[in-house]
Amino acid sequence: VQLQASGGGLVQAGGSLRLSCAASGGAFSTYTMGWFRQTPGKEREFVAAIFRNGASIQYADSVKGRFTISRDNVKNTMALQMNSLRPEDAAVYYCTAGRFVILSRIQLRDAYGYWGQGTQVTVSS
Repeated sequence: VQLQASGGGLVQAGGSLRLSCAASGGAFSTYTMGWFRQTPGKEREFVAAIFRNGASIQYADSVKGRFTISRDNVKNTMALQMNSLRPEDAAVYYCTAGRFVILSRIQLRDAYGYWGQGTQVTVSS
C-alpha cells in the first residue's frame, strides 16, 4: 500500500490543523492505520492509531483530548484532527499502515510495514 500524507503547515499555539493520509494500492480496510511524529534527533514516536474497523483507537497520553483520529474505509483515507496545538506538537508527522497488527502492539513502530513521506507541522508560540 502507498501512503500520501498532507495537511501540515504553520499554525499558532492553540490553533488547529487537520492531517490527511490517502492510501492506494492495497485493501485499505484490512490495515491498522496510525500516525507517528518525529523531531530532529529524536526517535519517531506514536501519536494515534485506529484499528481496521475503527472499533479500537489509541492515543499517546500527550495528545489525548486534543487529537482525533478517524478513517473512511470507502474513500481509503485517514485523518488526524489536531486541536489546541502546542509548540511541543511541532514535528514531521507520518502516516503508517500495518497488517495483522495486534492491539497490544498498536503503539509500536515496528508493528507497521508501510509509511508515508511525512508532513511538517510547525507551531509558533
